[in-house]
Amino acid sequence: MSKEFSYTIEEVSQLLKVSKLTMYDIVKKGEIPVFRVGRQMRIDADDLNAYIKNQKSNQIIPVKITDFESPRNEIKNPHTIVISGQDMVLDILGKYMEKDSTYQALRSYTGSLNSLIAMYNGKNDIVSLHMFDGDTGEYNVPYLQRILVGQPYILLHLLSRRAGLYVKKGNPLNLSTWSDLKDKGVKLVNREKGSGARILLDEQLRIHKISSSDITGYQHEESNHYSVASAVSSGVADTGVGIEKAARMVGIDFVPLITESYDLVMLKTPENELVINKVKNILSSAQFQAEIHSLGDYDISKTGTIIHETF
Repeated sequence: MSKEFSYTIEEVSQLLKVSKLTMYDIVKKGEIPVFRVGRQMRIDADDLNAYIKNQKSNQIIPVKITDFESPRNEIKNPHTIVISGQDMVLDILGKYMEKDSTYQALRSYTGSLNSLIAMYNGKNDIVSLHMFDGDTGEYNVPYLQRILVGQPYILLHLLSRRAGLYVKKGNPLNLSTWSDLKDKGVKLVNREKGSGARILLDEQLRIHKISSSDITGYQHEESNHYSVASAVSSGVADTGVGIEKAARMVGIDFVPLITESYDLVMLKTPENELVINKVKNILSSAQFQAEIHSLGDYDISKTGTIIHETF
């Protein structure tokens, strides 16, 4: 390992044969030093070797955080938080969280359901959700009520965005509804289990009484919106489920089928009170909203609204 200078969180998780969530938890607890190059968290090879050596004797290494991009942001003992989800807006949120030097934001690019379960297990601080419930037609709240049982939480609206089908330029197969997916001539590329896009697809198949076995390509999974859109662009698949922005970035057409609520959930604990207030202030700020609006394809008319809160 020592031949390498540093590793990303994902590379270390592969080396140690643990999940990325476990690595984020280790970093969050200060058990292994990290530094940043731009927005990316990295682990020095020597620090990784020292961590492994010390783990053998059950010792814990104190956290050491440096920032190669912004020396002016050198902080003593910032509070580390993990923001989970894939939308680029979460990177902007992390930037705003770090502005007053109180917090160090780590990013976990895990899907909605798996992130929520990780939060239940104490491994995430802020989780983004876009999980459609076919029985109620609602987003997110039905899942929170089933998963965060006994846990007080607050759900804040981040933004609304359109979800639907990625299609090739000109939509040559004339796809316009969920039912069109069962056509044997249509090849799908799917998202991984636990992602919001996968939940949306599975719920729509259930509502329309379509068996997944009737969908060509249902077992072909990709781990993010852009990989799905790229698969359609390159001709690997005819369609996939995702958000409008990824289609525009890749340069393919998009068939909007639903407007989804993209929300943030945080547990209401004494330790999280300051984090919750900080996020509320950021979401309601004109500067943050203007930056999100400038990206396009996002509706910020209800940004910062409390969707649901338990007491």
